[in-house]
Amino acid sequence: MSFNTSNASDPKSQIMDQIRQEAAVNNARALISKVNGHCFEKCIPSPGTSLSGREERCLSACMEKYIATWNVVSRTYIAQVQKSAGQAGGAGVMDGLGV
Repeated sequence: MSFNTSNASDPKSQIMDQIRQEAAVNNARALISKVNGHCFEKCIPSPGTSLSGREERCLSACMEKYIATWNVVSRTYIAQVQKSAGQAGGAGVMDGLGV
């Protein structure tokens, strides 16, 4: 995944690209952690050596819903940050995250 949208030789652009990439990785880690905790707790009442079909379906549905919700919240947040940055007359740090 590449967010490089500017001149690669510009140090400021390189730093901004790195910040964007690190933010995206941190968001993905947080999402995975929350999905694991929330969906595991909800769908697997008594852990064993394997998952039942019901548990697998529950986990799948839970993850899909959680990720879809995460995406809506992320897009809304990024839009608000960009709107605030635009009103302040500057570019937002979150520009180009593609979350």
